[in-house]
Amino acid sequence: MRAVTVGRSGAEPELVQLPKPEPGEGEVVVKVEYAALNPGDWQAADGPAPATAFPLVLGTDFAGRVDVVGPGENRFRVGDAVFGLALRPDGCAGSYAEYTVVHQDGPVALVPAGLDPRTAAALPTAGTAAAQLLAVTGLRRGQSLLVVGAAGGVGSCLTQLAAARGIRVVALVRGDERRRMALLGAAGAVDATAGDAAVAVRSACPEGVDAVADLVSGDPVGFARHAAFARAGGLAVAARSGADQAALTGPVEGVAFRLHPSVRLLEALAAAAAEGGLRMPLDAELPLEKAPGALAQNRAGGARGKTVFAV
Repeated sequence: MRAVTVGRSGAEPELVQLPKPEPGEGEVVVKVEYAALNPGDWQAADGPAPATAFPLVLGTDFAGRVDVVGPGENRFRVGDAVFGLALRPDGCAGSYAEYTVVHQDGPVALVPAGLDPRTAAALPTAGTAAAQLLAVTGLRRGQSLLVVGAAGGVGSCLTQLAAARGIRVVALVRGDERRRMALLGAAGAVDATAGDAAVAVRSACPEGVDAVADLVSGDPVGFARHAAFARAGGLAVAARSGADQAALTGPVEGVAFRLHPSVRLLEALAAAAAEGGLRMPLDAELPLEKAPGALAQNRAGGARGKTVFAV
């Protein structure tokens, strides 16, 4: 099968041929139709060696159909349309491939009627992160949220979910995204590349926001800079590892976010997307062989919506 892998820690991703995987007890082999790009995919390629053998198949999010069911009891059947996160206890799964193996007890759900596989593939990480980030903030109707990196997949979902609860969302983005972010429910959008973004944010929220969701900072300095937009007693949530809360100054609480995917949340997000209550803005659809280049582009930042790979 074709798969996008790295042969060692820090190596450049490449398209290679690998054997089709075999399912173990309680597992299924999924024939992948679409895989979605997340920043965590290139971070895995750039990061320290994982607890698994190389080559490491990249990617987490997928949608496809069950091709083979492993031994033992299983909640899935051959032909089921499924989507989710390609995670296994040994960390060996990956979605940038023609086939992936997932466990029936993992974060995998049936694709509901009315939801196309391309959208289903884009939903798992971005939707789960957005819903859980919003829960961490504890914001209520009438309160305010600054979303740093709002134009990406997680930010687009978070903006919609927060606005639907009556929370005032200010989007900090790169470029003029006012119209698109307004369509997603944002009360305002600030271009971080035009003039003094800090002045623009302060103008939009003179007393500070109730919470900051920082989706982009991977270091303490960047996180502290964005957290400073929160009011005294407010909350700043760091979505990326490396954004150390110890760098925060002033009366702002810092929280490190960790993703906890679940079947129940995937089902709820998919139902909302199928019914039109949650939109997944798609930036590009590319063939699998374009994945290495797309990862490099995403590493440079400025994502607008989701990139999916047609497998």
